[in-house]
Amino acid sequence: MKNKKILVTGGAGYIGSHVVRQLGATGESVLTLDNLSTGFEAAVTAGELIIGDTGDAPLLDRLFTEHRIDTVMHFAAHTIVPESVADPLKYYRNNTANSRTLLEACQRHDVRHFVFSSTAAVYGIPEDGKASEDSPTKPINPYGTSKLMTEWMLRDLGAAGGPSYVALRYFNVAGCDPSGAIGQSTPKATLLVKVACEAAVGKRPHISVYGTDYPTPDGTGLRDYIHVDDLARAHLDALSYLRAGGKSTTLNCGYGHGYSVREVLSAVEAANGSPLTILDEPRRAGDPPALVAVADQVRSVLGWTPKYDDLDVIVRTALAWEKKIAAKDPGAYWQNGT
Repeated sequence: MKNKKILVTGGAGYIGSHVVRQLGATGESVLTLDNLSTGFEAAVTAGELIIGDTGDAPLLDRLFTEHRIDTVMHFAAHTIVPESVADPLKYYRNNTANSRTLLEACQRHDVRHFVFSSTAAVYGIPEDGKASEDSPTKPINPYGTSKLMTEWMLRDLGAAGGPSYVALRYFNVAGCDPSGAIGQSTPKATLLVKVACEAAVGKRPHISVYGTDYPTPDGTGLRDYIHVDDLARAHLDALSYLRAGGKSTTLNCGYGHGYSVREVLSAVEAANGSPLTILDEPRRAGDPPALVAVADQVRSVLGWTPKYDDLDVIVRTALAWEKKIAAKDPGAYWQNGT
């Protein structure tokens, strides 16, 4: 099957680039489609990069016609929750409508397999802080809703004879490629580990803790952090599963345990060897006290075995990349002023 091409949308972004790197390392033939609005050409370390949008139907038809595309891995999306609340139509256009355009192209060109980048945001705020694949989907922002709508389209298209699929619901993705070849250079980042590492190298003057009175061991929010390389491996395992005839499914991607905000910040301080300037702020609306994956199925269904289930490893790899950016290392990539 490796003579068939894999189309990776958003493959120049943070998570997509780590998947492209692993696909290339296993000898897969990869074609990346990315508009570079938040991604980086230098992050694409395997295959060919086409600059364009997933909502461009003529471009998609050309790519599917010219290349022997058997599988699509779909990462292209806007992902900032507060922005989705302020500008919901931007999210429904890019995350939902463009996904529909992509799925139509897949149907026209008989694509066999589809691996979708979904999110734990589809669960909203679970009552007990844990979410399994059977938990009710109750997104509380347009970002989560836009992703859930694509899950529904995948489900319904699959039932109508479309591609078999795996939808992976990510929890809190963090860390960078352990070799340091690629990393997270997302402009205007909002993910805690990235933001804390930016503060550690002086890019930010401080780090804010939003909510210190939650019913958690230290009063701060508890989240399930998964190393990006382990998450990327889950996509390759999903591909193997589908190629072996696996049925379409939706799976959580997390480690099944959480760390608090203060634990993450302490790990960054330890890795950097110096304290952070930390400001305690009021809770933000919509932030659950805890959100942890029930993640047994991804292991049993895909045979996924994580390698980096260690907060110190996650932080150390993230900080190493941030230091490369701060030093303007030519092996890193970033956008000035972001």
